[in-house]
Amino acid sequence: MPERLYGIRHHGPGSARAVVEELSRQQPTVLLIEGPPEADDLVRWVASSSLEPPVALLGYAPDDPRQAAFWPFAVFSPEWQALKWAVSAGVPVRFFDLPFAYRLSGDHSDIPDEPRRPVDPIGELAAAAGYDDPERWWEDVVEHRGMPAFEAIGEAMTAIREDSPEDPDDLVREAYMRTVLREVRKTHDEIAVVCGAWHVPALTRKVTQKDDAELLKGRKKAKVAFTWVPWTYGRLASWSGYGAGVRSPGWYHHLFTSADEVVPRWLVDAAGVLRAEGVPTSSAHIIEATRLAETLATLRGRPLAGLAEVTEAAEAVMCDAEPLRVELINKRLVVGERLGGVPDEMPALPLAKDLAAQQRAVRLKPEALERALDLDLRKETDLKRSRLLHRLRTIDVPWGEPVASGRGAGTFREEWKLRWQPEFAVRLVEGSMLGTTVAAAATAKLTRAADDAETLADVTGLVETCLLADLTDAYGPVLAALDVRAALDADVGHLMAAIPALARTLRYGDVRKTDMAGLAAVTASLLFRVCAGLPSAVGSISDEAAKVLRDRIDGVHAAVGLLADEAGDDLRERWLATLVSLAGRDDLHGLLAGRLTRLLLDAGRLDAGEARRRMRLPLTVGTPPAHGAAWVEGFLAGGGLLLVHDDALLDLLDGWLADIPAGSFDEILPLLRRTFGAFEAGERRAIGEKIAGGRAAGPETGGLGFDGSRADLVLPTLSALLGREL
Repeated sequence: MPERLYGIRHHGPGSARAVVEELSRQQPTVLLIEGPPEADDLVRWVASSSLEPPVALLGYAPDDPRQAAFWPFAVFSPEWQALKWAVSAGVPVRFFDLPFAYRLSGDHSDIPDEPRRPVDPIGELAAAAGYDDPERWWEDVVEHRGMPAFEAIGEAMTAIREDSPEDPDDLVREAYMRTVLREVRKTHDEIAVVCGAWHVPALTRKVTQKDDAELLKGRKKAKVAFTWVPWTYGRLASWSGYGAGVRSPGWYHHLFTSADEVVPRWLVDAAGVLRAEGVPTSSAHIIEATRLAETLATLRGRPLAGLAEVTEAAEAVMCDAEPLRVELINKRLVVGERLGGVPDEMPALPLAKDLAAQQRAVRLKPEALERALDLDLRKETDLKRSRLLHRLRTIDVPWGEPVASGRGAGTFREEWKLRWQPEFAVRLVEGSMLGTTVAAAATAKLTRAADDAETLADVTGLVETCLLADLTDAYGPVLAALDVRAALDADVGHLMAAIPALARTLRYGDVRKTDMAGLAAVTASLLFRVCAGLPSAVGSISDEAAKVLRDRIDGVHAAVGLLADEAGDDLRERWLATLVSLAGRDDLHGLLAGRLTRLLLDAGRLDAGEARRRMRLPLTVGTPPAHGAAWVEGFLAGGGLLLVHDDALLDLLDGWLADIPAGSFDEILPLLRRTFGAFEAGERRAIGEKIAGGRAAGPETGGLGFDGSRADLVLPTLSALLGREL
């Protein structure tokens, strides 16, 4: 047989070293590698220093980019090292797995995310050797002993396959591999084959050409395209399926790139991770952790300390057994957040090239590690960054996720979390069907969404997206769709839900230098219709409906407060007048009555005396306690500072609580707990101190009064629980 078969473990550093040594010894005239043959033309890019692993071959159907698959490579992947060796030595390379095009055609269009292989061969071998962890077995037998014995591994796989059911997908793939082998034997005498160890028995098995042809008969090729895309170690660790992923790519990278002193070098890196987070870690820690790891390996009969030993040693010596510190080392080192790169000059989709150009223009580099980004929209570069991130989100490439700022609703500030994911490459392929630039694709996506929108809620958010992403060409169609949907929708709740996003757009449009012509008229029309329809919507509603309506009233109230011009003043007057007319109704649900009273008090339409009078009504004897509790919940939903500063209100509320019958208290306790639990800790503390102050000083000094004799009744029980005299 003219070929040499090197059965490897995908992404195994020991296999990678051994393959390179064996290829250098064999000096084949052609190299066959398990992989999609449509990617043969991309092998030449391996010679470029800019194609930096981890990277992946991306295959997709141009007519339907959602049908896509990845073939990832790390620097320690045997296939990658074989490719590098062949390109450097000038040896022709062919991928010889079943073409991806066959998987997309006819009845074979399903692309399984996980191979349906009936057994895990590495797991079987590990179990036979008495290991419960396949990766640990592989580490002991292969990674720490230099080179794998390819013949021995092939024999082991043959034994496993003899007693295991076959996967139909594997049988078809291996029939194609044997077909390629027969073809190559006609022109080459010295053939090297690098494939998963599982396939070695099938490639040495005596199968007739006729039988293989029968398995492949009837398969048609679909149109596919291939390119190189960046990958990450995080995705390599989560990549599913036998042989397709490892749990610790960062550790394997370290094993492959560290010629000696593997354990000390690893612990030095771990110390660097801890120091970067402010954890003091000295050289003495590293020395002691190294000794502990080597001692653990000796006690366990391992040839060298592995990942389990160095992790346990770092946890005990360097992390003080703190789980969060161990988790940090695991994230930064064991998995790693390395992101690969591809050459700028490599042919790519116009959309991907446009994105790369914009990333350079705004100085935002894709990174696998999550990073925070604070933007000041008054700065031109930050404004461009914001627009780019919002446009990408529009085409389903969420490179950036907006973060709710704790600094209030500032006009000029945005906070983001950025993290580039490999699958965004597929999203860009899908987006390329909409346009050749990010702006064009996002505009087309919004315009299509506006045309397809069936309800007012569907189209409202699109207006704000137009603003955030500065998609002026989409603004006209979206605004027209909004006008039509608003005119057709008679549901007051839907109209109220639409107003907040429109008000934000009007408020912040001038900051983003976006033309808001036409939107103010639509917003005003919606608010007028809400004011006209709200009175009929608030009567005789359930508790759940009251909560929904309360939230929508809050949303509209906050939105109207954002409007800053003369038209905005008129709208606010119309809105407040509507609330005044509603707040005095007898049939109003307690939650809404309390909320409207608070909104009018904060807006200066009620004085404190009137607010106390209205509060006293639902808190009088004879009123159902549940109604009073709902009123209190609505009134206090804006925060507890009001009770801190208004003694009369607090006294009124305290008296109501004290008079609630015992049989009703359990019923309303959840409502009260929900109300007061929403207060800030400082507000709750201030209220408690104000009430407690009455015990020592009495009401005349600002306290509410305190019945010490009643409180003393619980002291014996508390003393017993706490184990101390009170």
